[in-house]
Amino acid sequence: MREMRYISTRGGIAPLSFKETVLTGLAEDGGLILPERIPVLSAEEKKALRDLPYQDLAFKVFQYFVTDIPEEDLQRLVNKAYATFTHPDITPVVKKGPVWILELFHGPTLAFKDVALQFLGHLFEYLLSERGEKMNILGATSGDTGSAAIYGVRGKKNLAIFILHPHGRVSPVQALQMTTVTDPNVFNLAIKGTFDDCQAIVKLLFSDLEFKHRYRLGAVNSINWARVLAQVVYYLFAYFRVTEVEGIEEVRFSVPTGNFGDIFAGYVARRMLSGGIERLVLATNENDILTRFVNHGDYSLREVVPTISPSMDIQVASNFERYLYYLYGENPIRVREAMSRFAEEKRLVFSEEELSRVRADFLSLSVSQEETLRTIREFYEETSYILDPHTAVGVRAGLAFRDERPMICLATAHPAKFPEAVSRALGFEPPIPEPLQGLSEKPRKVVLLPADPQVVRRFIEENAI
Repeated sequence: MREMRYISTRGGIAPLSFKETVLTGLAEDGGLILPERIPVLSAEEKKALRDLPYQDLAFKVFQYFVTDIPEEDLQRLVNKAYATFTHPDITPVVKKGPVWILELFHGPTLAFKDVALQFLGHLFEYLLSERGEKMNILGATSGDTGSAAIYGVRGKKNLAIFILHPHGRVSPVQALQMTTVTDPNVFNLAIKGTFDDCQAIVKLLFSDLEFKHRYRLGAVNSINWARVLAQVVYYLFAYFRVTEVEGIEEVRFSVPTGNFGDIFAGYVARRMLSGGIERLVLATNENDILTRFVNHGDYSLREVVPTISPSMDIQVASNFERYLYYLYGENPIRVREAMSRFAEEKRLVFSEEELSRVRADFLSLSVSQEETLRTIREFYEETSYILDPHTAVGVRAGLAFRDERPMICLATAHPAKFPEAVSRALGFEPPIPEPLQGLSEKPRKVVLLPADPQVVRRFIEENAI
């Protein structure tokens, strides 16, 4: 298979191997790393992939993008990553009422981030062992990334992890999942601010190249290309399963998103299939910068609104830059200029021609908290299926844009992670699955810090391996 190299959205780095890409995280020119090309699957390749079990499909998809890890090692990493999932299909897709639900919550922390972060944790350990190196992972979370990253890295050799989350702005269950992991290589930092504050601190520290190199910083959030790559697989898996049952070769996906990472993985899958995914439905809550972009060309910064779907309470979507690269015709100079302008003016403007191309890729809807609760209630009444509030945002948008094509809605978290929202909608809390039982009685490990990059920097300096 032809070697795959990786480049920056801003064009300022020499091409990297996959291994270098994983360990680099954010590109040293401040951009995000992408493959130099997105493979397009032939009819023969699609036929060969269609009926594969999830682990085998993941291995085959990864092979297009990972050309510098021996096949047997890559297969072993995939098998180890998904051995922790409780469903044999890893990400099963089930028909509920008028839509299909792609269940992404069968991993150890009951959220879609497990699909990527279980793989990434094993991948980091493999690469560091090979090089005889250590790494300090630095990341920000609006909820589920934190616990999934921690569970992916806890106890791994040559790794420490520092996760920033907005204090009091993640669900109580999400906070407990993170802070009850007391392994010595895990550091939970509760930041007095919003997720955007946390993410800004992380990006600032990564952009300080001297600090990044001295403390060997690595990225575990969706800045890291390996995260996106692992998520591409479940779009292809669901596409093949649903089209086989429905006897139709074109579908739509509805994706609840705030940071644009999950839906960007869908965009990559769409390009690989070249026609199988008609459009992606981009579903947001009241933090609607991405919906305003798709529907009105308005990508402008506003205040973060706390909602019952807190993992989506984001304004600056860090993965948006990857999509811009393709929207701008793979022109890194334009991307660099646009991101510099956004840093100054807090807004971007798009031409009508550009917006017509955006709307060929995406449909979008912003869903209010009232609509989210109503969707949880009405969907349960119709199907007896309980949605978490993020999934409900996606289902509401999916129903709004449903046509003759199958609509596949991503279920991004188990409803038991958000019992307060479910109880408001249904009058009762969802059953508590085994991984969440007894969390409140466990000892906790967390440090409360101000939203100050210098304070976070000092903490890392004092605790890095």
